[in-house]
Amino acid sequence: MKTMPAGMFKTNCLAVMDEVKAKRETVVITKHGQPVAMLVPVKTAVDDIFGFFSNRGRITGDVVSPALSPEEWGELR
Repeated sequence: MKTMPAGMFKTNCLAVMDEVKAKRETVVITKHGQPVAMLVPVKTAVDDIFGFFSNRGRITGDVVSPALSPEEWGELR
């Protein structure tokens, strides 16, 4: 865990955010030597699965009509 003063964080904010993302390391921001905030990397494991199968399948045939006719359905009852 890295510690940095608030003034240094203020001047290098975007670079620190990029570093946290790349290294997956938490940064503690201090003010007068006391910790006041933490910058932590976002857990993306949940987001990676969303849309994973997007555009990987296709519909073939008629998906609206019933799979069985009324006569065939009657025999299964």
